[in-house]
Amino acid sequence: LSLLLNMERVFRKHVATHLVQQRTLSGADAVNALRPFYFAVHPDFFGQYPREREVNENSLKRLNGYLDNLQKPGSHSVQPMKLTFYVRDTRDSSDVQADLLTSGFRSVSFTLHTNDILSTVMNVLKSCSLPIEHMSGLKASAEASERPPEAPFYRPIKWDKSYYTFTGFRDPEQELQQARRVEPVLSLWLRNNEPEATKKQKVSLPRREELIRLKKELCHKFYLADIRWQRSWGVAHRCCQLQSLSRLSQQNPEALINLQGHTIVFADQSGMNASGHVMLGTMDVHHQWTKLFEQLSSYRSLLQQTEWLKERISLLLGGTQVIHMERLGPVQLIAEHYSTLSTFHKSLVSRRLRLHPRSLQGLTMLLENDRSNPSLHEMGHFIVPTNCDPPKLQVFLQSQAPEARLRTQRKNQLQVEEDAVVKLCLQNLSLRSLSKEPSVSSSQMILCCKRLVEQRFPLMQGLHICVSHFYSVMQDGDLCVPWDWKN
Repeated sequence: LSLLLNMERVFRKHVATHLVQQRTLSGADAVNALRPFYFAVHPDFFGQYPREREVNENSLKRLNGYLDNLQKPGSHSVQPMKLTFYVRDTRDSSDVQADLLTSGFRSVSFTLHTNDILSTVMNVLKSCSLPIEHMSGLKASAEASERPPEAPFYRPIKWDKSYYTFTGFRDPEQELQQARRVEPVLSLWLRNNEPEATKKQKVSLPRREELIRLKKELCHKFYLADIRWQRSWGVAHRCCQLQSLSRLSQQNPEALINLQGHTIVFADQSGMNASGHVMLGTMDVHHQWTKLFEQLSSYRSLLQQTEWLKERISLLLGGTQVIHMERLGPVQLIAEHYSTLSTFHKSLVSRRLRLHPRSLQGLTMLLENDRSNPSLHEMGHFIVPTNCDPPKLQVFLQSQAPEARLRTQRKNQLQVEEDAVVKLCLQNLSLRSLSKEPSVSSSQMILCCKRLVEQRFPLMQGLHICVSHFYSVMQDGDLCVPWDWKN
């Protein structure tokens, strides 16, 4: 819910501030027009489906960036963007007390290529088979907005309850209130679900052992740095992926020679990501994997050029290091990363900056194409737009450097504290494993683990626990527990 509220606030602010002199919508109209879509795909309603939840989270972030780009002054075109969403069936209003996910969901993929907000909103709604009747009045107001207004006018609109009665959609506020009311306390939830988790975990043990064996065998045979997965696939799914790679290695062992020293990531598409990891698309066939292996020398050359650009940027910005975080948003390919670095480096070279070579040593920054102003993240790294004005950037970096160092130090301290409390939790509760979702912060994980150690739930003994934002028993017996579980 917080993601949705933040998205709406950002969306409204940008749209209300910059009224494009072409077919467009006001801030309130655009947000309200997309409201049925937001509540049909919002990740909070996919608590028991981690993969679908993750897909929708990433796609919402990309959609938000696309809409932000449309509202930048002077923006006339944007790059086409393919998105995939899992859409809930929200039309069933016969039983509002039913579980949020009993009506099911479907997968929808579409490409955004429109250059104005109105067309984009219509494209999203139509692609997801959502009603567009409420858009008829908005089109008229959009056409009227072609006349330059004296000043932007914005008034937030809250939909009346009659809208849900008329359309058949469920009231999202009512749904969330119901979900909160029925949220159980942890002890009761464990008592009801521990038998099922134990049974599933016992059934998955042979597959878990096979997964460990295959991973160790492939890493040792081809000198791989590691094997990872982009999504939270089940153990059986991961085993199938490793078995497929193992068959390829037996049929064509020469093809995998070029993988030496690389980290393999089973992902949605094949290629190399910005971290230099080799991605194997899970839907691709062996021929496509083999073709990728043959092209690795070219990818490595591109990776070396990106490292050179990072070094040059660091020299120009007082030692600040450009970093890339795989878990922040969708996967970035190495070619896209190189293009971003190259554009940013050229802008820095064109304007001479006066920064001491080591004045910002130890600080880090992320480059983003979808931002207009630099900012300082709570974890201590700078978030810098690719097209940021260099003199403006210099002033920002120098003024925020002391605070960035404090936040970085705090982040490192939290990481040490988190590692210690996770180790303590594993030992005291006799857990088989303890992990967390990327969206769970160190502060949240620390608080959760401390409370678990204090309570000492005996039903957790010998189980795989994942700290998340929701309750769920996974297909292999792992238990997802919200970090702020109720006592």
